[in-house]
Amino acid sequence: MTELIWHTLMHAVSDTLRLVPFLFLTYLVMEYLEHKTQETTQQMIRRAGKLGPLIGGIAGVFPQCGFSAAASSFYAGGVISVGTLMAVFLSTSDEMLPIFISEAVEISVILKILGVKILIGTVSGFALDILWRAGSRKRKEYHEHKHIHREHHEKDIHDLCEHEHCHCEEGSILKSAIIHSLQITLFIFLVTLVIGFLVEVLGEDQIGAIISSQPVLGVLLAGLVGMIPNCAGSVIITQMYLGGILGTGQMMAGLLAGAGVGILVLCRTNRGAKENLGIIGLLYGISVFWGILFEILGIAF
Repeated sequence: MTELIWHTLMHAVSDTLRLVPFLFLTYLVMEYLEHKTQETTQQMIRRAGKLGPLIGGIAGVFPQCGFSAAASSFYAGGVISVGTLMAVFLSTSDEMLPIFISEAVEISVILKILGVKILIGTVSGFALDILWRAGSRKRKEYHEHKHIHREHHEKDIHDLCEHEHCHCEEGSILKSAIIHSLQITLFIFLVTLVIGFLVEVLGEDQIGAIISSQPVLGVLLAGLVGMIPNCAGSVIITQMYLGGILGTGQMMAGLLAGAGVGILVLCRTNRGAKENLGIIGLLYGISVFWGILFEILGIAF
């Protein structure tokens, strides 16, 4: 038991430490935007967000989940759109690429999987941005028609300080970035430690056996496993796919849903539990949809 606890603790420490540079750089950029940029510069960033899903889809395929963590913080600060956030979440695969490379998977197979994830993330991101904007306009028109006076609040970077009650806006850019990074790092470590212990107790083999029992049910379960907010989900899905236990559809559902710690950072930094649950639900729904479609069409890599 002591060995199990020690292994889980060390794994949680290593998983968390490798995210620290991403988190620090993210908050350093956000603090700079908050303290130094003018309104015109912020408007330029928001207009550039129209191409955000494409950029997010491409950036997300890089190994590890640092980009998903950064994207969640940027979204909470109003720097990127929900479509860009979703594109990053869907294209991120955490440990998939390093495992594929270490197992000498053919480069053509790796490129196909990465390409499909970029495509799905980008298309889904653009579609979500369009629907999100249309929904916002309808809600605004409804309130105006009903003469409901409701203050519209756009996300802003300083909201993070209010949400954390850290009073770091009064300090320097460097100090603020360090404070936010430490707060999120501690939160990620604690949750990762708990999840890692549960995965160790349940066992990867048992989880995989449940997923592979039925094709469609396997897709639904693989999506849930993929959403484990640390590297465990992507490791389980990737290893079972390479072992021939999971089909392509199940593998895609799990890896598309695998946003890693991005989900944790979103829930920690973004105001509104209802909005966060909606984003997480969309991530799962989109992942499962594509997974089932792959199974029905018999697509294989």
